[in-house]
Amino acid sequence: MTVKAKKHLGQHFLNDETIAQKIADTLTLKNYKTVLEIGPGMGVLTKYLLQKEVTTHVIEIDTESVEYLQANYLNLAPRIIEKDFLKYDLNLVFKGEPFAIIGNFPYNISTQIVFKTLEMRDQIPEFSGMFQKEVAERICSKEGSKVYGILSVLAQAYYDAEYLFTVPPSVFNPPPKVESGVLRLTRKADYSLPCDDALFFKVVKTAFQQRRKTLRNSLKTFNLSDNLREDSIFDKRPEQLNVQQFIQLTKLIENDQ
Repeated sequence: MTVKAKKHLGQHFLNDETIAQKIADTLTLKNYKTVLEIGPGMGVLTKYLLQKEVTTHVIEIDTESVEYLQANYLNLAPRIIEKDFLKYDLNLVFKGEPFAIIGNFPYNISTQIVFKTLEMRDQIPEFSGMFQKEVAERICSKEGSKVYGILSVLAQAYYDAEYLFTVPPSVFNPPPKVESGVLRLTRKADYSLPCDDALFFKVVKTAFQQRRKTLRNSLKTFNLSDNLREDSIFDKRPEQLNVQQFIQLTKLIENDQ
């Protein structure tokens, strides 16, 4: 039995064992004893995770894939979660304990997976996996880059982001139309921000919604005082600010409210 890839779920099954092992080996296994794989499909990555000194859980929305895993990975069966990762309360399983996330992520929900990880950053010390190459590059890019944006700033505020390697379309069934990229996010030793997190998210998202405008124009909705608007930071466009400057900007706005 094999599982047929379903277009509406964004499934592209990796069929290269060497790359699967290489992705599994991106985990450092530090500061956690449990791993959650998102979208395991037929378990090409899962089998290498099961060889490691961690407890592996998988979450899969595709019933056919779940049946395949239950039949072929008997030891894993009690830890297969047949749910939608984006909607499921993971603490029903992890009870507040730390866990890492890994996966060959479906392209159509990959950015939402990162946002949910950021929401759960207190429990997720490490995150690695495969994205569409340009999304992986965007998450890891620095200020001044054309692809630097919301995901780059928010992910790098809490995690160190590394682009690890590129994967060609030929190793998937069916092959996607684009290259893929594997990255790793390692939570910073001190990941608490010296500003309000919710406001930080709001400032970053609002700034990049009009990325060609200066911050003075893009952040008008914050009703800033004339005095603050004179600060030279507001002459810049969002892609010119590094993460620390966005934190500084948030503190200025916080003190102005």
